[in-house]
Amino acid sequence: MGASALLLFAVPASPLAQPWPIIGGNILSATVGLAVARFVPDPTLAAGLAVALAICVMSLARCLHPPGGAAALTAALGGPAVAAYGYAFAFVPVGLNSVVLTLLGWGFHKLTRHAYPHVATALPGNAHGTSDLPSRKRVGFNDDDIDKALDDLGETFDIDRADLDHLLRRVELRALERSHGRLSCADIMSRDIVRIDRNAAPGRARTLLLEHEVRTLPVVDHENRVLGSVGLRELTRPGSRIADIMSAACMARPDQAALELIAPLTDGQNHAVVITDETDLLLGMITQTDLLAILAKPGTAG
Repeated sequence: MGASALLLFAVPASPLAQPWPIIGGNILSATVGLAVARFVPDPTLAAGLAVALAICVMSLARCLHPPGGAAALTAALGGPAVAAYGYAFAFVPVGLNSVVLTLLGWGFHKLTRHAYPHVATALPGNAHGTSDLPSRKRVGFNDDDIDKALDDLGETFDIDRADLDHLLRRVELRALERSHGRLSCADIMSRDIVRIDRNAAPGRARTLLLEHEVRTLPVVDHENRVLGSVGLRELTRPGSRIADIMSAACMARPDQAALELIAPLTDGQNHAVVITDETDLLLGMITQTDLLAILAKPGTAG
């Protein structure tokens, strides 16, 4: 269990450290070791066969867990102490210990605010109900490129494929930031913002949207703090006040890198990002047009 604990607590995002590999991998490996011990009396042969078969079984069951090899060895070479349990050894103590360890890991990572079990970050799909790929998948690398690159290397990596995709897209973003310099949201945001009070009538929002030719209005309270946003999409909802129909606003801080807004402004849902301070006080706004104007300029840093 020590090696399982190391994976669980030190690298919780690893595919090898997820609940099914820990629990299923250890139980299946111990079962394989017990079966080998029953039919193969030679300890040396039993040891090698138990580990080899355990790897095969874990791979087939999609629960590959390296410490499972130790569980298979323990079951195969444990002698009378293990034999006394019979096949129940795979469930008590091996399975029980694995479940308890996994629950302890879940509690620890919850307290430390880390997601466990790990869920890979997936790119948003097409929000418009058409067959086109999302905009961020139409340029740069795609899923097929990742598969071919992995085939070229001919190695197996301890990282989820979706995590690898997310990592490479972050690399692209950082390279883009370097080529354009460290522009902050405060550098490019509009500051004279058309806004609407939460108690205003939806008709007033429609008038402002059309009069100023904008697609999003921040919804504010009497202290100018952002409560949400409203656009033509929200105006189709029933309600007598803006507060009844508004959506959650997509927000960022003024010192945040402007190019980090590429993701929210290309997800098919947001047309603008509202810039606020730590108290959600409205400071400015960045639209898709603002960001496109920056990206269209030649890089400013080498």
